[in-house]
Amino acid sequence: MARYEMSDVAGAGLAEAPATADVLFELGMMYSSGRSVPADLVAAHKWFNLAAMKGNAEAAQRRREVAAEMSDAEIGQAQRAARDWLKAHPEPSAAAAPALRAAA
Repeated sequence: MARYEMSDVAGAGLAEAPATADVLFELGMMYSSGRSVPADLVAAHKWFNLAAMKGNAEAAQRRREVAAEMSDAEIGQAQRAARDWLKAHPEPSAAAAPALRAAA
């Protein structure tokens, strides 16, 4: 599976933005509609999932809509991609926690 990163949308001006729920939601919209990027429901589900995890209620609804058009295998693929993205992009507080414990 292709790996999707924030840098995938550098041309859309979103790559420099922090990964807020709104930015992640916008990525989901781009991939679900094919706006500025090729349409990709797996990628759309991934971004909507990440946005929903950050509290965007509309992202949760859009994720359900996209999932209705996907196979179970595709949904699993999107969920794995979201987990991989979270591992590669930890929240600042989560990334700083080990360093803070070591300094104490």
